Amino acid sequence: MVSLQELVDAGFHFGHRTSRWNPKMKPFILGKRNLIHIINLKETVRGLITAYKYLTKVSSSKKGILFVGTKWQAKDAIVAEAKRSNMHYVCERWLGGTLTNFETIRK
Repeated sequence: MVSLQELVDAGFHFGHRTSRWNPKMKPFILGKRNLIHIINLKETVRGLITAYKYLTKVSSSKKGILFVGTKWQAKDAIVAEAKRSNMHYVCERWLGGTLTNFETIRK
């Protein structure tokens, strides 16, 4: 698991500009600095631990996991981890209906 210090070093605490915020994010925002929201990394770590436990449970039950990361910064990590775990992945533009209308999109 990633440490709090590693998240700080990677700049994970820098959010979006304050003008672009979603009120549902309020519990996860510590404050703002220079018009940028500062994210509460303790809540981030808590969420990562929850996700890790869930994904461990799903993967141990032999169910598939779809890795999705459409930002260029995440592409290499998404592809490497999906291939390492023999799972499917999407690292290019996400097409609307990919999950709900796959038969039509596939054509």
